Amino acid sequence: MPRPILPGLVFPRRLFTTTIPRMASTSSSTPVEDLIRDKISSAFTPTTLQVRNDSHLHAHHAPMRGTTSQETHFHVTITSPSFKSKPQPARHRMVYALLKEEMSREGGIHALQLRTKTPEEEQREKEREAQKQAQA
Repeated sequence: MPRPILPGLVFPRRLFTTTIPRMASTSSSTPVEDLIRDKISSAFTPTTLQVRNDSHLHAHHAPMRGTTSQETHFHVTITSPSFKSKPQPARHRMVYALLKEEMSREGGIHALQLRTKTPEEEQREKEREAQKQAQA
């Protein structure tokens, strides 16, 4: 339901719920990273979530010259039951859809490297690693 702001002017509520004010109001030095963490945590309730800002490794690339953002390239590892029975491309599309606004915004996310797993896949990975350690 739209709410009146001034007599005769009505703005839809959704205009006031974008992520931009949230980023601007935070005192964090990593607002995009924090936003990624918040959105993924809320949407996927991950058992493991690692967000790594790799922007400094790409600052010399031509597309990054002139940008003032220090948060453009991220590596994200997510383990979530939400990914069960979904192939990797579908999992990645889920994350891209969630972060669509941040990826389309000027100075926003330029590159997003994803690693998506289910808790069962993560457990199998740990077991394989333990077997390798035992054999060494």
